[in-house]
Amino acid sequence: MTRIVVVGDLMTDTVARAGDGAVHGRDGQRGRVLRRFPDVVAGQEASAGGAGERLPPRGARPVTRRRPAPPLTTPGRPLTAPGRVPAHPARPEQTPDQDPGFLLSLFSLSGRVALVTGGSSGIGRAIAGALARAGAAVVIMARHPEPLDRTVRELTAAGCRAAWVSADLADRAAARRGAAAAAEPFGEPDIVVSAAGVNIRPPLAELTAADWDTLMAVNLTAPFLLGQRFGPVMAERGWGRIINIASQQAVRAFGNSGGYGASKAGVAGLTRSQSEAWAPRGVCCNTIVPGFVATPLTAEVAADPVRSAALAARTMIGRNGEPQDFEGVAVFLASRASEYVTGQMIFIDGGLSAA
Repeated sequence: MTRIVVVGDLMTDTVARAGDGAVHGRDGQRGRVLRRFPDVVAGQEASAGGAGERLPPRGARPVTRRRPAPPLTTPGRPLTAPGRVPAHPARPEQTPDQDPGFLLSLFSLSGRVALVTGGSSGIGRAIAGALARAGAAVVIMARHPEPLDRTVRELTAAGCRAAWVSADLADRAAARRGAAAAAEPFGEPDIVVSAAGVNIRPPLAELTAADWDTLMAVNLTAPFLLGQRFGPVMAERGWGRIINIASQQAVRAFGNSGGYGASKAGVAGLTRSQSEAWAPRGVCCNTIVPGFVATPLTAEVAADPVRSAALAARTMIGRNGEPQDFEGVAVFLASRASEYVTGQMIFIDGGLSAA
């Protein structure tokens, strides 16, 4: 059973947004400012649903309404990661015009099956957990059985449906066998997330042909093979989602991007080609582009406080990314809510790419 906690008011065009001192009508158009008034008073006008509640006379003390404190946690899981400050410390209670069923219809993945490569660590693990908690049955694929088994045990203990497949995605035959095995526990996937990757980054002059082959095999060929296996099936059914994980090096060269950058640029191009082929039949294909995130793939840089701090300083938010920063965008791209979003590179980087 999927539980949803509503943590914010849903604004509609019938609500007067008067917090800026302006009066807005039911059609959402900005009206003439009659006079400025305190934000708290403005909030009273807005809370009346734009129904024309009379403002208090000038100089009168505004009437405040007490609201119960919002819940701090969802069942079994905190709203924010340990040590993180909530983005919105105070959240209003659910109002009668909110419809949790609407949110459920947009974002629920109940009845869907997802395959997530690289799902036992880092960004892939966070995405697998988010899709599972949103209702999907999730199969995770990676090389090493121990972290795969541990991740699945955690998901099933939380009431999710999950299974794992061990496969070496650097080997084409093993990747094909892994894809076939992934369809066995819950059926053909509706959602395929390619988050597995390798990060071999010596100076380009020192990059060997073997290094190049490994980079291309895992980072680019494996998403291609999975797309070839599952994309046509999704298109035949008329619904599907392909989500590939790229990198900042797909669009800019820095830090010895070398073969890694070339492989991730290929991922972005592959996603556009997949979208061109299958989006007309309901299969939306998009690329997530992370900023710097401390994962096993980036352990060397994450262990260097100077380099890590320098990367954080380049973002607009002022910190580096964390795996859970990708949960929301993954659920969005995997759900009905993204049915008109395809062929895109979506940057989840704290503003790094825009700075």
